[in-house]
Amino acid sequence: MNTEGNTNVVLDGDLSISLSDGDGSPITFVTQRSQRKNVNNDTNTSLGDQFNIFRDEMKKLMTSFTTSSKQELKDLSTILKEIKESNHSIESSIAYLTAQNEEYKNRIASLENCVKEDRKYIVLLEEKLEDIQIGNRKTNFELKNVPKKPEENKQDLIDMVVCFSNTIDCQINRSDIKDIYRLRGKKPDQKNTSIIVETTSALLKADVLKMAKSFNKRNKTKLCAKHLGFKTNEDTPIFLSEHLTARGSRLHYLARDLAKSKGYKFCWTAYGKVYVRVEEKSPTILIRSEEQVHSLLSKD
Repeated sequence: MNTEGNTNVVLDGDLSISLSDGDGSPITFVTQRSQRKNVNNDTNTSLGDQFNIFRDEMKKLMTSFTTSSKQELKDLSTILKEIKESNHSIESSIAYLTAQNEEYKNRIASLENCVKEDRKYIVLLEEKLEDIQIGNRKTNFELKNVPKKPEENKQDLIDMVVCFSNTIDCQINRSDIKDIYRLRGKKPDQKNTSIIVETTSALLKADVLKMAKSFNKRNKTKLCAKHLGFKTNEDTPIFLSEHLTARGSRLHYLARDLAKSKGYKFCWTAYGKVYVRVEEKSPTILIRSEEQVHSLLSKD
């Protein structure tokens, strides 16, 4: 290293460089250090402005949101108040309707009980009426399918019954007949209808029914129009039975159908009542109602 020349380097604020040439004369270089701009300060200032702008915008948004929320809350409060009032009104209506419904249920239950009692009473009255009608007809018998004579009168009817009684060997006199009349047919053009004979004695009526049944058993030729004195339509079959009530006739019809369907051997009437029996040694069944017949039909 050459020690003849001095080299001085000073760095402090300005850059000073001293060098010596060959003859020892110092050569000095002085450079001015450039000042660096504070980029961070500018950046911080820009971010601060942006933050202030953002903050102001957020304040505006929050203010707008708060105002809007307050109005919405106010509106919701009004709506909730209306809903509350409406619910209260609905609850009151429901409570009233519930109480009214309970009252109606009690009334309906009371009416149903009254209807049941009324039905029982009606059935009781019907049975009493049926018994009265049966009692009024206990001396009557009915000749069915009897041809009608031209210009027929009561004397003609009496003559038919007297002739009939002679045929079955059970004498009936005029004095034994309390009343006699012909029933109207169900159809206007029906020619053969029933004759009702009211006798003076239930015993006489029972004898007539018994002797007529015995006659049909003894003779191949069953009772017909000629046995009542008819000269025309002599072979028209005649049927004898008790004078049943409308209810009794209906039950007798159903009982005959029951006997036929279930193979019962016996079906008959006695003193206005209808009876059936499965076999000769079986217990006698009194038919009281249509429901009883349906129940017997449904049995295996």
